[in-house]
Amino acid sequence: MSDYVLVGAVAAIVTVIVTPIVGLIARTVQPKGWLVPPNARSVHTAPIPHVGGIAMLTGFLAAMLMAWATGRFEVVFTDNTEPIGIVIAAIVIFVVGYLDDVRDLAPPAKVTGIVLAAIILYWFGATMFYFRVPFYDVILLSGDWVPLVTVFWLLGMTQAINLIDGLDGLAAGIVAIAAGSFFLYAFRLNELDLLPDRNPGPLVAVIAAGVCIGFLPHNFNPARIFMGDSGAFLLGLLMAVSTSLVGGRADPNTQAFVGQTFFFFAPLAIPLLILGVPIVDTVFAIIRRASKRQALDVADKGHLHHRLMNLGHGHRRSVLILWAWTALLSGFVLYPVLSNQNPSYLPFGVAALGLVLFTVLHPSVRRKRAEAVEAALDRPASEQIDPSRPERARERPARVLDDGAETASAGGSDTALVADDDADV
Repeated sequence: MSDYVLVGAVAAIVTVIVTPIVGLIARTVQPKGWLVPPNARSVHTAPIPHVGGIAMLTGFLAAMLMAWATGRFEVVFTDNTEPIGIVIAAIVIFVVGYLDDVRDLAPPAKVTGIVLAAIILYWFGATMFYFRVPFYDVILLSGDWVPLVTVFWLLGMTQAINLIDGLDGLAAGIVAIAAGSFFLYAFRLNELDLLPDRNPGPLVAVIAAGVCIGFLPHNFNPARIFMGDSGAFLLGLLMAVSTSLVGGRADPNTQAFVGQTFFFFAPLAIPLLILGVPIVDTVFAIIRRASKRQALDVADKGHLHHRLMNLGHGHRRSVLILWAWTALLSGFVLYPVLSNQNPSYLPFGVAALGLVLFTVLHPSVRRKRAEAVEAALDRPASEQIDPSRPERARERPARVLDDGAETASAGGSDTALVADDDADV
């Protein structure tokens, strides 16, 4: 455990040192595209660097180099092509994100770059082999399916992290909690001889956690730098690699822990629970945009963090609420791993209920609702009635018989009201 903690600490220290240097270069030298100006979706009023992925990649490479050079992870690096494949894929996907940050790549170009990174992982063997589907059986991936699953797994993880990166510190904090939790899970599997020592999954997970911890002091509200797509794509790759190498290789046939939650749901389902917040947000984003017939890459304000802010929660509180949900889900799946016992569902249920009540009944939320009601009551009575309601539609023909001019005027007023309502929405 101490060796892993040391590698994670190196990743955190290098990232926390390099991040302000990158920010300083962005503000003084001002390379093209390194500063993002305020826009309709941002909450900041001044240009801010959004190339924090440079510092995150530096922390990742430094930690991997330290792990290799010290010989403490000799079993992972000796006669194993996976680590070098992970490093090359990380550099490739970082370059794709960086180009998108500074040049705004077209969606097909970004997808092509992510697919290229997935092919590199497959070429060097950093892929999953099999997994157990809950309530079903073990599925062994054939050679034809491995590259396809690798591509879709990487696409899903990168998009999940990228979509949740909407508030200061949100993505970095969620990945820090998720990666740290998944490392504990993977390390426990290794202790139980259910995961080979040469598996680099736990190493990648602890480095991902360290990188996020080092980046958070500069990214938490008010942020002085953003990770950008370069950082989000890099974190997505690190989570995709660690989850697939652990979840897709942990022995699925063991009967030593039958009845325990973490084995009942199978290793590959654990990361889906730990990363529940970004995955749920991604699923709802896909459904929302598909229902509106919008492209998946079209930005909007319908994400979980936007909805929390619309309820009345501030920037920091919205981030902390989503962090709390990630920690709660992680604790739920980690409890049986660390205690060798099925979880007591009552404490987790009480904690979830308390978090829900805090979210919907916080004084700021109630205050915003009261202000909305007062604003509605202050409007004239005629404006409080939706002109599109059926009873209003029945009234308009009656006025047509009385006075055509009056009807035209009323129709214009109704049209204006509809436009106002649409603007409010």
